[in-house]
Amino acid sequence: MAVSGNDVKEPLVAVEEGSKKLDVDEGGSPWMLYFCTFVAVCCSYEFGACVGYSSPIQSAIREDLNLSLSEYAVFGSVLTFGAMIGAITSGPIADFFGRKWTMRIATAFCVVGWLAIYWAQGAVALDIGRLSSGYGMGAFSYVVPVFIAEMAPKNLRGVLTAMNQLMICTGISVAFIIGTVLSWRTLAITGLVPCAVILLGLFFIPESPRWLAKIGRGKEFREALQELRGKDADISHEAAEIQDYIEMLDQLPKAKLLDLFRSRYRRSVTIGVGLMVCQQFGGINGVCFYVSYIFEEAGFSSSVGAVTYAIVQVIITAIGAVLIDRAGRKPLLLISGTGLLAGCLLVAISFFLKVHDWATTASPVLAVSGILLYIGSFSVGMGAVPWVVMSEIFPVNIKGVAGGFASLVNWFCSWLISYTFTYLMSWSSYGTFILYAATNLIGILFIMMVVPETKGRSLEQIQAAINRDNA
Repeated sequence: MAVSGNDVKEPLVAVEEGSKKLDVDEGGSPWMLYFCTFVAVCCSYEFGACVGYSSPIQSAIREDLNLSLSEYAVFGSVLTFGAMIGAITSGPIADFFGRKWTMRIATAFCVVGWLAIYWAQGAVALDIGRLSSGYGMGAFSYVVPVFIAEMAPKNLRGVLTAMNQLMICTGISVAFIIGTVLSWRTLAITGLVPCAVILLGLFFIPESPRWLAKIGRGKEFREALQELRGKDADISHEAAEIQDYIEMLDQLPKAKLLDLFRSRYRRSVTIGVGLMVCQQFGGINGVCFYVSYIFEEAGFSSSVGAVTYAIVQVIITAIGAVLIDRAGRKPLLLISGTGLLAGCLLVAISFFLKVHDWATTASPVLAVSGILLYIGSFSVGMGAVPWVVMSEIFPVNIKGVAGGFASLVNWFCSWLISYTFTYLMSWSSYGTFILYAATNLIGILFIMMVVPETKGRSLEQIQAAINRDNA
């Protein structure tokens, strides 16, 4: 049955006008909402532990297993390829089996990966373990923000979804710190701790209400929504809004990858995928993976710089999580993009002075200031907000396909930036950061012209607004 733009908009607009605002404390204490978020962000912590594992143990693992530099490079980079596979397959899995089972499957891959690394006696077992962990990490990158966004009320959705990025940063930082005192095999075992918490916690939390509504399990949908909002909360208006939207979506054919490029979904896909490209092409993974190298090249202590980098990242990400539902998504993205641009220019000036042997005492100061400004700016907005917006912007009927595609684009761009960084630096150290600055400037323009503000709107209201824009 064909559905016109007006047919799509009418029931949603009517619900929006007739409903009252749902506050988290309305009628009950939704402790289950926070417990669900805790279990979900343990997946994010596991994500960070996978990313941070390879950095502190490089020398020890190469010495113990007699690995060449190229073998270790494969071990480090194969994580990204596993993440690409996880990203593209997690959407359909989440749509078919549900959000909770997708997290279980991803966690199982991480468990297999850590055990393979722990028992490894050579490069092959290490690579298999890293590939398996990467798959779980890629699946987490999609399903965690989607699960949180679908269960959270609109007034808390931003801050709860932003906890995803905060826990990723925490996992990376903890792995980096404890990796300096633990053996590489013991560090692998510590990666199993969040896995155990996830697998146990998933037995006690409800499935995503919107997913339950989508597959026609109406009774379970209402029970899950009631549990998340508190036993005495009035869920009638929110449930009606979700049900009206799901009924409208039921009239649409099942989404396929090519459907993402139809005019109906083009704006949502442009926003979601565009933000992923802006996030990665601004140079974050080149800076993150090679921060010690950057500090060394600039003439600053790599160990002091890296520890400071990790601390700033966690603190500023926490501040961004608090601000996202107050300041809004778009203002944080614009502030973040401006800081990224300024940070890249400071580092570029530092390397330019170093190359020409000018102001040698100022060069390290500029480099450190630029890198800290860069990571602080990334952490306050560009790190978390694209994932928040991605979890909000896609309609439920294409969320699996579109979210998986956006995550795949993110991981491919991540690999491309990390792979080309050393080549760019050998071409021109200051030219590399001028290039990143130009990319961040383009990102600022994209955010200003294309990205909408989603703060304070339900997922159904966001779709109604996009449909009006498409009409």
